[in-house]
Amino acid sequence: MIRVAALQGPDLDAALADVAALRIEVFRAFPYLYDGDLTYEQRYLAPYRDAASAILIGAFDDTRLIGAATGTPMTEHAGDFAAAFADQPVALDEIFYCAESVLLPAWRGQGIGHAFFDLREAHARRLGFAFCAFCAVIRPDDHPARPPDYTPLDGFWRKRGYAPLPGVIARFGWKDLGHQHETQKPLQFWMRRLD
Repeated sequence: MIRVAALQGPDLDAALADVAALRIEVFRAFPYLYDGDLTYEQRYLAPYRDAASAILIGAFDDTRLIGAATGTPMTEHAGDFAAAFADQPVALDEIFYCAESVLLPAWRGQGIGHAFFDLREAHARRLGFAFCAFCAVIRPDDHPARPPDYTPLDGFWRKRGYAPLPGVIARFGWKDLGHQHETQKPLQFWMRRLD
């Protein structure tokens, strides 16, 4: 039985270590190729426990965490993303940022990704935001680690009403698998107006 729900209080605290491990596992795959670090992950996830405006959603198969999604007001990420939005007509304080969705491969295609977006968008509406946005790493089509059967999620995101924002590209650094040092990657922002 799959259960998808926003986590709060003791449930959220109990899940944080598993969410950190899940992010590392899922983001190791293309296109992120993330060589993750549990200490960094736990520090990264702390605001989702501490901020009332943030949301952390868990997907469980029985008691096993198989997926997670997070969201927070874009202003809480202004240091990372303000430059990308500098020329946009929409103010950062109107945007709710859907930070990530991670789901183990065996559970994909069952509607969990839609549930993640539904819950984050509902949370953003309750808080009075006019827009939801997220960003996705840009990798070249001929990247050597790209699997032959790789299919980007663009179609899924478009069905949800999101579209890429031309020229709204952030830069964020992490260490790729097999590399010694962190490098900056371009991330394309997608956004939709909330109904």
